[in-house]
Amino acid sequence: MLLHEHLHVHSDRTALQWRKSTASNPSGNCVELAELASGEIAVRNSRHPSGPTIVYTRAEIAAFISGVRLGEFDDLAQ
Repeated sequence: MLLHEHLHVHSDRTALQWRKSTASNPSGNCVELAELASGEIAVRNSRHPSGPTIVYTRAEIAAFISGVRLGEFDDLAQ
């Protein structure tokens, strides 16, 4: 596995307000996002809340959300 420079284990998870989509299924197969004090966005696997957290800039999150809205990842959900 190749680690990118923005793969972090965020140590102060208790202060974060984690959010997930209302479309998430009840078994917890989803990702959660939280805004860091720096303005960056932390992303984690909801099934492993103590596992690694990937941190992205707002521009990276905006680019991803734009792609989702345009349907660029629809084939991955099938």
